[in-house]
Amino acid sequence: MARVPKGKNAGTALTEDDPQKLLLAEVGSVAETEETAPLAEEVASKDHEGQGADTALVPYDSLQRYLAEIRRYPLLSPAEEHDLAVRYKEYGDIEAAYRLVTANLRLVVMLARNYQRAFRNLLDLIQEGNIGLMEAVRNFDPYRGVRFPSYAVWWIRAYIIRYLMNNWRMVKLGTTQAQRKLFFNLQREKERLEAEGFSPEPKLLAQHLGVKEEEVVEMEQRMAARDLSIDVPLDGDEESATLLDLMADQRATAEEEVAATEYHQLISEKMAEFARTLRGKEQVIFTKRLLAEEPLTLQEIGDQYGISRERVRQLESRLKKKLKDYLVREVKDFKDLDVGFVEER
Repeated sequence: MARVPKGKNAGTALTEDDPQKLLLAEVGSVAETEETAPLAEEVASKDHEGQGADTALVPYDSLQRYLAEIRRYPLLSPAEEHDLAVRYKEYGDIEAAYRLVTANLRLVVMLARNYQRAFRNLLDLIQEGNIGLMEAVRNFDPYRGVRFPSYAVWWIRAYIIRYLMNNWRMVKLGTTQAQRKLFFNLQREKERLEAEGFSPEPKLLAQHLGVKEEEVVEMEQRMAARDLSIDVPLDGDEESATLLDLMADQRATAEEEVAATEYHQLISEKMAEFARTLRGKEQVIFTKRLLAEEPLTLQEIGDQYGISRERVRQLESRLKKKLKDYLVREVKDFKDLDVGFVEER
């Protein structure tokens, strides 16, 4: 249930006997926070004034209806915005706060849409963003020379992000700054790297996002998984096996870890030996592109030597085959390693 605005006519303000007061008349049943409750109560009451018992509360579950309602609130000029902010800060003018909030409801919708991919219920995101908007009004300083919408963006996003982090899954995806950064940027960064011809390996993603490689791996696993209880009996019988009973231990044995470490050390040594056999363009392609943490593009190498991008690609392809042949000769039981070489860019 949500209160749908019907206009602000003279009437009676909300009383202590009324149902739970909403942060905003346009939003559903929004839970008040200790900090926003006083302002929220007043703003809600402004929109409630003059409404009869038959119109005060109506069923409300349509995004389109909400969008139509908020479009009727006019946007503010910078001068109007500043004047209203001063009136609220200096005199606690609730009418001024009301106008600041309602004039920026469309800003909340715009920002909420940016996160809709991560959470399907857009109205829930808008609701949380509106709480952030209320906080922005409460904390805004009109004397700092910043427009209110520019300031409000940070509060709106903060509340939406907090909501997403708390509601993505029963098993939370994370609450640290690094985890939040990963949650929203990981897939986008992977798509960007792939579009530019890079293999989005965890190490490269971690460098670009400024987090640890292990955190990238863990977040990828969490985002790919669905919530599943591992201690519920599979057959519905309390004595039957659980998923936990059937899960294999993914940890390598001590012997396997030592063998893997020695093998990769050998490969690294042989690749270093291979690099010393290269000259000119091949050496640059190998060290500055194939093995570099931030590889040069085909175009950059082509410009360096005055050759085409396609010619660099051909040299790179030939060099990869040359490396594989070298390792097959030098390393017993060589396995074709996926080292995340760039295919195109």
